[in-house]
Amino acid sequence: MCLAIPSKIVNIENTIGTVDAGGVKKEISLLLLENVRIGDYVIVHAGFAIHKIDELTAMESLKYLRELGTWTKEPE
Repeated sequence: MCLAIPSKIVNIENTIGTVDAGGVKKEISLLLLENVRIGDYVIVHAGFAIHKIDELTAMESLKYLRELGTWTKEPE
């Protein structure tokens, strides 16, 4: 199973983008997508942006992932 986390493009140089996923920045390839811009949200798999999503969908997905992370924590 693969879990893809929406990531925001914060920089683009040629075909390499830098994305921010919850404060973690990573360089990825943009070769598989057309017309991506700084500020767009993408789904990343194996170092490649594979799908562009709108900000509302990205925010909703991130909200559910945060809730899931809170729900799965061990009690203190």
